[in-house]
Amino acid sequence: MKKYSNIFKSLSDTNRLRILKMLSQKPLCVCEITEVLALANSTVSQHLSILKKDGFIFEERNGKWINYAPNHKSTDSRIIAILTSLDFWIGELEVIEKDRVKVKTVSRNIVCKA
Repeated sequence: MKKYSNIFKSLSDTNRLRILKMLSQKPLCVCEITEVLALANSTVSQHLSILKKDGFIFEERNGKWINYAPNHKSTDSRIIAILTSLDFWIGELEVIEKDRVKVKTVSRNIVCKA
């Protein structure tokens, strides 16, 4: 039961829901997510850590970048069901639409100091 309550706790934070929706557009690095959400790097990293621990996202190294993406290949069908239904629940919210626009224009080459 604890595993399932942790899944819902992961989804109880607005910023984590926003991150999941952003990642559904394209894989992003911490700097890009930080730029869109206007949060501290450390705060975004904590959110990503929680989402990764509970199986919602995975990370993949691509050269000097670590990209985060939704875990659509999860072996837990509950995670897949939640990821595929996020659009139904929050896809039309104004803040999600604003994030969607920002994700299209954010450039890691500009916002990341790597």
